[in-house]
Amino acid sequence: MLNQDVGHVEFVIAPVTSTGGAREFRQSMVPHPLVHQELVHEPHFGIYNGRLRSISYAKGDANDIYWRLRRQVMLSHTGELPTEIRGPEAEAMLDRVFTRSVAKVRVGRCSYQIACYPDGGVVMDGVLIRLAQDRFWYVQSDGEFYGWLRAQASGFDVEVFHPDVWVSQVQGPRSLDVLAAVADDGLPEPFKYFDAAHITIGGEPVLVTRTGFTSELGWEFYLEPHVDIQAIGQRIWDAGRSYDMDTTPAEVTNARRIEGGLLFAGTDFDDTLTPFEAGFEGLVDFDKGDFIGRAALEVADRRCRTWGLTCPLSAPRHGRSLSLAGTEIGRVTSSAWSPTLQCGVAIVRLDDPDIGPDAELEVMCVDGVVRTGTVCELPLFDKAGDIPRGRATDTPEFPGVIV
Repeated sequence: MLNQDVGHVEFVIAPVTSTGGAREFRQSMVPHPLVHQELVHEPHFGIYNGRLRSISYAKGDANDIYWRLRRQVMLSHTGELPTEIRGPEAEAMLDRVFTRSVAKVRVGRCSYQIACYPDGGVVMDGVLIRLAQDRFWYVQSDGEFYGWLRAQASGFDVEVFHPDVWVSQVQGPRSLDVLAAVADDGLPEPFKYFDAAHITIGGEPVLVTRTGFTSELGWEFYLEPHVDIQAIGQRIWDAGRSYDMDTTPAEVTNARRIEGGLLFAGTDFDDTLTPFEAGFEGLVDFDKGDFIGRAALEVADRRCRTWGLTCPLSAPRHGRSLSLAGTEIGRVTSSAWSPTLQCGVAIVRLDDPDIGPDAELEVMCVDGVVRTGTVCELPLFDKAGDIPRGRATDTPEFPGVIV
């Protein structure tokens, strides 16, 4: 059993299984250029950043895919949207937009960054990559942010534009083995968590980062318009197949990112929440200079309202399905069945910031049964982040054993 609720997307398209269908996609929508690698599974697609993203597969068992992600390696073609910011004042402009210091981000490093409106509400989250002293990519989650960035560029000597880059991720315990096999010069050295590196694959230049949206060990690769995308994709596919790699849809990565406490923009948080309410307190740096929203955040309530939740036997139902003593007290923003924990898991937004971990709530589940759920801190396991950092060496066991 694996879920259901994959966040802020629209289910829009029936499965596509033919080359003719893929051509139709290209004419009417914007699929990932390597979408053909998924078609054998008859994917259902949704819209993510105006791009097509596979949500679920008609062929293939989601539970099996989940365990292959946790125990081996899987490939995911995402809808993440990079925006390029470059120019002499790129750093100064981005330091004004984001709540963490951009000046501290070295060339060849990534930084998880959020941006706020002047009232302190969170606009967007994403990964900032520093490609050069005066050149950055911001790889955002789903939602409108490009216009906001362009507006904030006024008065700065910068360019803000879409570089037409596509993002895919190779995730799982054997992911770095795949990278070592496919990179012309082997595994980049160093290649630490949140590092970025320029490599070649079959002579084609590719940017890779030690990042991902699965809470597993992994890396992402960025496909630029001037490279042979199909050749790169085939080389990665061939190398990955040696480790039984296949593609994975959003419903599988959704379950894993909930377990890992990774929030989904527009669903788990939006501009009605401050970073503190969303659980992003560690991403607000009051020791840096001024940034948009700083004045509001300096006087904001610092209590969190966003937590994890576990529930026996079934996944919690999305929406205002949380009660205490018969009174609605919050919203399930994302939910899934956790094959690792063998229970329903969710990210929840509570109305009362005084309610927190260990609270027991009445939860309406997807099967129509009200059960008792327990509020808990995120992530739900691997609290120190040992798995994505490569510090976990044990292969995760099947149901009921937590790494």
